[in-house]
Amino acid sequence: MRLRSILLLALACGTALGARTTPRADPAFVQKEGLNINSFVRKGPVAAHIVLRSGSDPRLIVAFPAGNSGVGLWFDRVQGAPQWTMTAPAVPVTVMDAKGRPLHGVSFTAGIRAPRLTPKQAVLSSVRVLRDYQALGTAPAELLSSVAVRGDTLIWARDRLDGAPGYRLSVRIVGGQWDGHGIVAAADGRIVLAITAVSGETPLTPVPIAGLLTAQANADAGARRALEFLSYREKFLAGSWRFNTYFGRDTLMSVRLLMPVLLPAAVETGLTSVLERLSDKGQVAHEEDIGEFAILDHLKEDSKSDAPTYNYNMIDGDFMLAPVARAWLIDDPRGRARAAAFLAQRHGKERAGDALMRNLRYVLRRARPFAQNPAPTNLISLNPGMDAGEWRDSNDGLGGGRFPYDVNAIFVPAALDAAAAMDRAGLLTPYMTSDDREDFSRLSEVEAAWRSRTPGLFAMTIPAARARAAITAYAAQAGVPATAALQAVDPAGLRFNAIALDAEGAPVPIENSDEGFALLFGHPDDAALATAAEVIGKPFPAGLMTGAGMLVANPAFAPDSLAAKFGPNAYHGTVIWSWQQALAAAGLERQLARADISPGVRSKLRATQQCLWRAIAATRQVQSSELWSWRYAEGRYEVAAFGASGRDADESNAAQLWSTVYLALKRPAQDGGVACPAK
Repeated sequence: MRLRSILLLALACGTALGARTTPRADPAFVQKEGLNINSFVRKGPVAAHIVLRSGSDPRLIVAFPAGNSGVGLWFDRVQGAPQWTMTAPAVPVTVMDAKGRPLHGVSFTAGIRAPRLTPKQAVLSSVRVLRDYQALGTAPAELLSSVAVRGDTLIWARDRLDGAPGYRLSVRIVGGQWDGHGIVAAADGRIVLAITAVSGETPLTPVPIAGLLTAQANADAGARRALEFLSYREKFLAGSWRFNTYFGRDTLMSVRLLMPVLLPAAVETGLTSVLERLSDKGQVAHEEDIGEFAILDHLKEDSKSDAPTYNYNMIDGDFMLAPVARAWLIDDPRGRARAAAFLAQRHGKERAGDALMRNLRYVLRRARPFAQNPAPTNLISLNPGMDAGEWRDSNDGLGGGRFPYDVNAIFVPAALDAAAAMDRAGLLTPYMTSDDREDFSRLSEVEAAWRSRTPGLFAMTIPAARARAAITAYAAQAGVPATAALQAVDPAGLRFNAIALDAEGAPVPIENSDEGFALLFGHPDDAALATAAEVIGKPFPAGLMTGAGMLVANPAFAPDSLAAKFGPNAYHGTVIWSWQQALAAAGLERQLARADISPGVRSKLRATQQCLWRAIAATRQVQSSELWSWRYAEGRYEVAAFGASGRDADESNAAQLWSTVYLALKRPAQDGGVACPAK
């Protein structure tokens, strides 16, 4: 017992018998966003993201990429909106638990000006559990631990459910005192806490920025630090603090957009991580459950295994893999030179090429029914019982739609085209069966049916008079100006592609930013390019452009009941996602490189490109974030941190993988006198 007490005391102080406490050699990566102070530390076996939440509901969270684990402490509601400060930088620490097993994490000091902080609940487990507690206020009882008070130190500690090294959080009161129920401020009105948070999950293998980017990458220090924090030899992480593990869609889109400036090994890390996690059918895994969350999955079958489990509920990644693989293995000279060797590499019991071929078989099987009978209900649907299935993966992200525009009109044709290109290059031959050869002989017919029949199913035209009436009404309801939007309505009306089709095949009338996918992955004709340019570049609420950035949805032409689900507090509503702006910028650049578009359309694309880049420049300070919202005040749009409002559906990640893709984008030199929604 005495030894255990010594170990616990050492932990509270941030050291242990035989422990290593190593200050970070370079300044910590600290970022303020809305109500959150974010501090990132990565050195040796330690990778940790500290999130201090200010305001009336203060909390602290430390998330670890190791096992997607974390510790969090929520406090009772306080009066006012007190602000956290970090009075000393975080440092990495390694300590030993009571059984002599290493736990890796951070120590730091934080202060807050509040008369009292009363701990409500500590949660030590998987970040998935912490996410659920933040959203729902509950966690499995077996994962909760009670506080141990030792003098001026509060300690929460528990082993993992299977007895493996677990998690520890110690809070030493430096300024203030414990009164038996809460922490009371010192005479100066401040509470100061020395905090140590550690996890016993197995650390990932960090990749330094020098092992990720070529010399052509932009010199954006914030984006580089975010990318470095999220990059490991085993995989890329989707975002922190909430998604500190593999996500298939995020990996594929990030690799594709960063590809021009990624080193070959980094590209292949991303592709390999996706191929290794394919289902037996060839589906791309959306998310993995690892660490203690995997144990919770297996406990449903009376097992305490921590073997990863995978979620295959999303459908877009299934059709995204092939075009991203094609971009590397065929279109990029570096990847083309390595393609045969990459596909021949073994991962477990199979070669990478075997896994890729399995995905292509799945793509062909899913595409065949619509090619044979091009009815809307033969398109690729969300999975039964699911309200989401692609990147707009909130319950209302598709407005009740069942057949997403991006998947059906863009990714399926792109996947079929990529399969044909890789076949022509001879890359697939070593992995094909005789049945595959027969299926591929009809591939061009299947692709032609999708390309010719899907666009018309989603195309919408709002007559000019109706469009002006809808814009006027919606602008008044949203509290934004309508003049520029009304002036942008063409006499022929407004054209856009519905965000999805409903179960009966009817379009869901939400303007959307998914035109960026068509620009990056497709070869649109002049009419489609003009529509994309207008949707992206016209001022909201005629189009998507605002002074706070390009919105991902505009519900101005939808019924009021549907429009209400797409406000600036909705996760996929009238908000700005950083990577969607980057996607549109990369897509516009790709299309402008073509020689087969008309001068008039080229002019429209160029004007939209200039306006988009002005919006990107105006929101640079939040560029590495997942998303942000806006408010309109004093005659202008202003950026508002998503999650700072109590009405927001969730909060944004401070470091998001696909928000680092600006490292590969170059702003065009010419920026002529184009009139843009500047405010």
